Amino acid sequence: MLYCATREKLDPEFVRSEVARGRAIIPSNKKHLELEPMIVGRKFLVKVNANIGNSAVASSIEEEVYKVQWAAMWGADTVMDLSTGRHIHETREWILRNSAVPVGTVPIYQALEKVDGIAENLNWEVFRQTLIEQAKQGVDYFTIHAGVLLRYIPLTAKRMTGIVSRGGSIHAKWCLANHKENFAYEHWDDILDICNQYDVALSIADGLRPGSIYDANDTAQFAELLTQGELTRRAWEKDVQVMNEGPGHVPMHKIPENRAKQLDWCNA
Repeated sequence: MLYCATREKLDPEFVRSEVARGRAIIPSNKKHLELEPMIVGRKFLVKVNANIGNSAVASSIEEEVYKVQWAAMWGADTVMDLSTGRHIHETREWILRNSAVPVGTVPIYQALEKVDGIAENLNWEVFRQTLIEQAKQGVDYFTIHAGVLLRYIPLTAKRMTGIVSRGGSIHAKWCLANHKENFAYEHWDDILDICNQYDVALSIADGLRPGSIYDANDTAQFAELLTQGELTRRAWEKDVQVMNEGPGHVPMHKIPENRAKQLDWCNA
């Protein structure tokens, strides 16, 4: 906290109080020894994330390390490894060992690769093992789409652009195919235990975010947002740090409503 306070030119006690209130997080896995701590929160400097990661088209570890170094050099405050190609574990290891900024992931992406890209074949055990694998490597924060509940999916049927979040659509497809509730939601307490053990922060994803301004502030979006608030409170009860994703594709006149609801419902 002292390091973060120095970087932000603020009093360490202010940093501590904001983290304690849940209004700021310091993503810092105890296994990521190369990390230079930083803080994310509404009372602190704006932070910029850079997305990197391999794909089936390009899967060079050297290229991903190069991206990390250049992202940090040009001011990225965090990076996310969104790899979906070959050698995901090895690629992430090299990224972490060469990154002084926090590294986040979307674990469902790697879990999907483990079942050959067939969303219907996913299950909690595959996801759990993926979380543990990544936490042990030193991933600082997970983006998890636990708010995409089975009963919310039909609410997107009349949308112009449907479900545009990749992680959200993976969970939605699994829920519909198996006629079961989202396993990330069902096992949220287990996820929190893993995060607590390794000090991994959570970015609760907005898997039902609008993909066009036509769909902004609809029932599906706000239903998930309410659940994000519930998941946030449960995370705090287990001493896990949380930040909540907010949507894009919202017209200017609807932003105030969005902001007010998110601050209220997610206890920010």
